[in-house]
Amino acid sequence: MVQTLAADELQRELTYDGLRAAEARGNKGGRRPAVATDKADTVRTAYLECRSIAAFARDHDVSRGAIRTAGDLRLGNHDVERPGDPAPQPRRAAA
Repeated sequence: MVQTLAADELQRELTYDGLRAAEARGNKGGRRPAVATDKADTVRTAYLECRSIAAFARDHDVSRGAIRTAGDLRLGNHDVERPGDPAPQPRRAAA
């Protein structure tokens, strides 16, 4: 049992060493984004020009969520205002 615990600790240490080495080389873990980071400005510009997120997703063969993530257009983010969008209305307090 002690041998198993020691082997587990060694494996964990080797894994973390590898992750730190990859980070030092400029790599980061996780899944690669569906839309390349260099296209994020294109996504945001298309959105501001009132282009549909769904249409843009169909054109680039990715999901709508990938387009929202690439352009930082997540639901509920009111920092991006499109010319035709109505202003958000404040919520009324429950009576």
